[in-house]
Amino acid sequence: MGKTESDPCEGLARARNPVFATTHWSVVVQAGADPSSVGTAALEKLCRTYWYPLFAFLLRKGHREADAQDLTQQFFTRLLESKSLQTVDARKGKFRTFLLASLGHFLSNERDFANAAKRGGGRPILSLEAMATEEWQRFEPATALSPDKLYDQRWAMTLLTNAVTRLRAEMVAAGKLSQFEVLKTFLTNEPAPGEYAQVAQRWEVSSQSVAVSVHRLRQRYRELVRAEVADTVSSPLEVEEEMRHLFAALNT
Repeated sequence: MGKTESDPCEGLARARNPVFATTHWSVVVQAGADPSSVGTAALEKLCRTYWYPLFAFLLRKGHREADAQDLTQQFFTRLLESKSLQTVDARKGKFRTFLLASLGHFLSNERDFANAAKRGGGRPILSLEAMATEEWQRFEPATALSPDKLYDQRWAMTLLTNAVTRLRAEMVAAGKLSQFEVLKTFLTNEPAPGEYAQVAQRWEVSSQSVAVSVHRLRQRYRELVRAEVADTVSSPLEVEEEMRHLFAALNT
């Protein structure tokens, strides 16, 4: 949940800017307009959210692990170097599809991009070497999903993970970390018979009180999932559609 030594974006800018509390679209647009440290901070945000879905996509496309890692590194670097970001229209399409389409364009021009990188493009290549191998092992090579469907599934999993991270941070801020650690298992799982009673006995409260706490935690979790989804679309009208897509992707 917190920052670890295996963070894939270790070493990027630490600075934060209120603009990055908006949407992924605004991050891309800002990155295209500002190639300085603000653009580097934008790269960090994009990396944290989308490195794994894209990495899994590349593996499913048949790239070796090391090659998929290198391609993911260079894709994010080249994305921010691209002048086309300055004219991105956030009203067209969803960020999820924009990013995958951009990766497809990158792959089709992979040789040209690689040559440009060797010549030095003005930005350091984003390093993912610190990411622990066990993190990559969340990808299941035996899955029958197509690269596109696998990308969508990992995208959905990433957004859910982000929502849990935000929920945990809120509970920490409220001084309820221990409560969160006990109740988080019930966010997506129904309690087994007697589980609420066991928690209630430990906390010296009623089982109904535990049930109410779980209900409130789930409600806030759903709100945060919606907020994560809202960050990836350009209009509130698209949120419901993306929510349906998210759950469909998880059920594939």
